[in-house]
Amino acid sequence: MSLDTNTVGYTTPAYEFKYDWKTVALYALGIGAKRDELEYLYEAKGPKVYPTFAVVPAYAALGDALVKTQGNLAMVVHGGQTVQMHRPIPSEGTMKTVATITGIYDMKKMANVIVKTTTEANGEPCFDTEWSILYRGAGGFGGAPPPREDVPSAPKDAPRTWVFEEATSPEQALLYRLSGDLNPLHADPEFAAMVGFPQGPILHGLCTYGHACRAIVKNACGGDANKLRRFTVQFRKPVWPGEAIRTEAVALDGNKLAITVFAGGRDDAVISNAWAEIG
Repeated sequence: MSLDTNTVGYTTPAYEFKYDWKTVALYALGIGAKRDELEYLYEAKGPKVYPTFAVVPAYAALGDALVKTQGNLAMVVHGGQTVQMHRPIPSEGTMKTVATITGIYDMKKMANVIVKTTTEANGEPCFDTEWSILYRGAGGFGGAPPPREDVPSAPKDAPRTWVFEEATSPEQALLYRLSGDLNPLHADPEFAAMVGFPQGPILHGLCTYGHACRAIVKNACGGDANKLRRFTVQFRKPVWPGEAIRTEAVALDGNKLAITVFAGGRDDAVISNAWAEIG
């Protein structure tokens, strides 16, 4: 089924998301948090909230927008993600999220749907997100290509400011999906094989995104996630649960970092064209 390009501009109703400390602690565990990150896991410490948690309250509104496009959701993969923070995420409360389809672009073999969301937490603006969603096999409809973006970057031979590597568990995707992304691609071997991944279920791109977020918080924010103001990435290759994720950073002007992420000891980046802004 081809995508309905007339849905560009569609805005969802506000979707409510109620949560408590268990919700944010489960998310932190899903992106690999360890016991030395107790302030993100233990209610007596807050807990603090990693900014990439911002994707979780957006799932319902995002899902509404994607269904509206009439594309085949079984062929969806994640192309890119941005989280832009306005204030720290409270450890509990009620959020309201609205999503808007801002573009549907032709990438020849794939179609690219851009969805932007805005979220209020306890009645105050908290964060915005942008989702680049790829529909495999849905391109070639004669639309415009995605616009080029000016991405802060470093020369390829620039020395790394820091490198952080950490293993994931074989059960990482099964744990991460409990935060709301229930796509069977990340749990069901038969489904994964049916949609082109005979090696088995892949790790959520957003789980890899969260691991990279934690690497930035540990190495560039002194452990304080509230200092991470923006994190933008493009997903390039799949990651399999159990592989180690290596995040490399180069410091740029303006409190920015150029980020590249690798997995499983492979030379090809799984995340590139990525950057973070530290407040």
